[in-house]
Amino acid sequence: MKILARQLTLDLYNCETNRLGVVEEIKDTLKSVIGSEPRLTSEAIDENHCSIVGAFAEGHIALHVYKELRYVAVDIFTCTESDNSEELAKVIRKFFRPDKIKSTFLKRGDFGQEREIKPKIKVRVAPLRRVKNAGAKVVKKLVRRGK
Repeated sequence: MKILARQLTLDLYNCETNRLGVVEEIKDTLKSVIGSEPRLTSEAIDENHCSIVGAFAEGHIALHVYKELRYVAVDIFTCTESDNSEELAKVIRKFFRPDKIKSTFLKRGDFGQEREIKPKIKVRVAPLRRVKNAGAKVVKKLVRRGK
């Protein structure tokens, strides 16, 4: 069954803090990937939360950046046969450099059977971050025992 559109959602956890407050740099990065000129708008909700929304010929993108939480929520919606959402997701992941990523892929407008409606979910954790976190936990426990 042919589907009308695809939606990729990303949850980026523990992003690099120096990348979270540069809205214009984020917008430039998005424009470099999207072929047509996107109409990107940004809005500062408060000092720790901003949103960036962009519409382009093949769909739209929305980002919510939470500086204090070091978290970014991304929605990429495309409605073309050649799906470039994964390429855009790679650029976004490379820009924010998160420790953990949860991605969900949805087929929108799929008029197939009900059992095919379930989204595909992937979770990835940066291997180097796992090692750093484990080492920090060991040091904390050793310090507590030494007191």
